[in-house]
Amino acid sequence: MKIRIGHGYDVHRFADNRKLILGGVEIPYEKGLLGHSDADVLIHAVMDSLLGAAALGDIGTHFPDTDEKYKDADSMELLKKVMEILSAKGYTVSNIDATVIAQKPKLKPYIQQMRECIANAMQTDMDNISIKATTEEKLGFTGRLEGISSHCVALIEKK
Repeated sequence: MKIRIGHGYDVHRFADNRKLILGGVEIPYEKGLLGHSDADVLIHAVMDSLLGAAALGDIGTHFPDTDEKYKDADSMELLKKVMEILSAKGYTVSNIDATVIAQKPKLKPYIQQMRECIANAMQTDMDNISIKATTEEKLGFTGRLEGISSHCVALIEKK
């Protein structure tokens, strides 16, 4: 068995007149995140960690923001495509561990639903999906309510 580890990071700024989607869940909030797709910063970090673990580039390589077919794309659908890419290369996912950094909104009430959505998209047990949320104590761009960032670490195995 060959195991590999990948790390993903993403950030999006807040924007008016956008839905806030995190982990495939619509979160009630006064602003959403700006991006070419639905700007799901958590799923983007997850995808980059998975692709990085397999040394397959990043989401910009596979789903460039210059391609109109990804305009307003559902990031959960893109995650399913990443899983197909990994499977075709002979990889399975052992687990992911992700952290969302946001001063607001409070995300604890949505963590379980995010885990379920991600587990379903990845076709894995929810026990393999860890999501945490934290603030930066009002420091930095997230602390100033300018946006949200996310980190993710993934462990994959070659079949």
